[in-house]
Amino acid sequence: MTILVSDTSVLIDLERGELIECAFKLSATFAVPDVLYERELREYGGDELLKLGLKVESLDGEGVAMAMRHRQAQRQLTVPDSFALALAKINGWTLLTGDGPLRELARAESVDCHGVLWLLDEFETQGAATHLQLHTGLEKISTHPRCRLPMREIASRLSRYVSHL
Repeated sequence: MTILVSDTSVLIDLERGELIECAFKLSATFAVPDVLYERELREYGGDELLKLGLKVESLDGEGVAMAMRHRQAQRQLTVPDSFALALAKINGWTLLTGDGPLRELARAESVDCHGVLWLLDEFETQGAATHLQLHTGLEKISTHPRCRLPMREIASRLSRYVSHL
């Protein structure tokens, strides 16, 4: 089974697009490191995410040391992001992130890494969301002031979703 280790940015985008529940319809399991859950999710809908199927995973001492090395190598990383990368690397899982420095380090560490647009493609391919849900969700994500997704990719997907309505 595929395990997708998510950083907070991907979960925030899915929440903005009202697509969180769709993520748990995929033929994959979503996981986050315990540090990320405790610091960023527990008080912000964490219980609901657990009910949907989110797994919270811990790193052993070796994993924590790896996370700290990642943070030293890429100072822009937060502690939760460095733990997410270590969790994905140690277990051979896929990392989901929208963070540029985290993506760069994941590639350098040979960790399979994707973002929210890839995830929306998976929703479409696996039938986890309707084209209307995808269109509405991506519009909400893309119009948020903090959206950093490439406009060309957004436009392409919105056009494709409309053609299927």
